[in-house]
Amino acid sequence: MKIIAIGTTNQAKVAAVRSIFSSEHYTLVPTDVPSDVSAQPISDHETRQGAINRAKHALQKENADIGIGLEGGVMEIDGELWLCNWGALADRDGTVITAGGARIPLPFEVAKGIRAGRELGDVMAEYTGERNIRHKEGAIGVFTNGYVDRAGMFRHIVQLLVGQYEFFCQNH
Repeated sequence: MKIIAIGTTNQAKVAAVRSIFSSEHYTLVPTDVPSDVSAQPISDHETRQGAINRAKHALQKENADIGIGLEGGVMEIDGELWLCNWGALADRDGTVITAGGARIPLPFEVAKGIRAGRELGDVMAEYTGERNIRHKEGAIGVFTNGYVDRAGMFRHIVQLLVGQYEFFCQNH
């Protein structure tokens, strides 16, 4: 049975990984590791790097076969802030695979809070009056009226990671 270390204990991210990997073949170990990037990543580059760092740290910390890192952030396009999210899969052989996911623009009021140096989760708590949105539907769930939630968004990224990894392993 392979051990997959998930570089977070965030419920939505762990649920995304659990939905892809069956417990019959894998032992999933959520673990708290640093992203080594800003608490609120502000670019695709920084968000992707946070996912890579989480995957590598989780792999090493748990002495796993595979480490998975998932990171949410924001990026700017034409003066607007957009949600962005990235994932990374790392294995013991040094292979690192990355994938990015959905992007939607943030309302001006939310973007203003982030530009003031606040984290998206804190801004969303104030914006919606709900706590712990990052563990539940996430900003994506709020701004898509529930059509896509945070676990579903990250599930898509995990699918992209696993599909690339399987392709890479079969063809190299």
